[in-house]
Amino acid sequence: MTQTLVILTIARTLGYDIMPLLREYLPEEQLTFINLLEGLSHAEIGEKYAPRHGEKAQVVRLADGTQMSLAISQVERGLQRLIDQLETRGVENILLLGCAELVGLQARSALLLEPDRLIPPLINAMVGHHQAGIIVSADELLRQQAGKWRDLHQPACFAFADPADSDNQALLDAGLLLLEQGADVIVLDSPGFHSRHGDFLQQLLGIPVLLSWRPLVKMAAELLA
Repeated sequence: MTQTLVILTIARTLGYDIMPLLREYLPEEQLTFINLLEGLSHAEIGEKYAPRHGEKAQVVRLADGTQMSLAISQVERGLQRLIDQLETRGVENILLLGCAELVGLQARSALLLEPDRLIPPLINAMVGHHQAGIIVSADELLRQQAGKWRDLHQPACFAFADPADSDNQALLDAGLLLLEQGADVIVLDSPGFHSRHGDFLQQLLGIPVLLSWRPLVKMAAELLA
């Protein structure tokens, strides 16, 4: 029986087109996407997941560009139910996508690949004592970065650029900003960044550019081999 990788997300969000990166290492027939909010209207999402009474919230950007605030506790419960259902169906490998602020998810038997737990140590080993400049895909992600990258040998500097921008000008501006702040290696930290983004930036800046998600995707491919 061919193993599959289930990519589990809260929503099919802008800036998270991971397929080009996945296709470098995995055939599409081994990939399945499942979204917690799939098929729900804005009103239904609000009814099921809107924060109440001061609940801790996470802002999610939907595929149409709308931003919605969701109660983290309710989202965690919904995703945990999906994980339990997937395990019951025999799924062995689950990749979380866009779930950075959720820390309570667990799998009994499946391997749960959590990018924010796995990627920083992998990149830390690659960057070493160099000064890292990290580019994320949206400005609302910047506030999460200091904690995520706290174990780097040197404190990182941060900027954002939308991977979907066709002319790459925002990406270049972000790279130049980080270069001015002393970065001597750039990390593109979003599954929406692909080889073409890295090649473009490395050619113009003249310093190494790493795709943070590439080692994780290669690891997933080896698990499914």
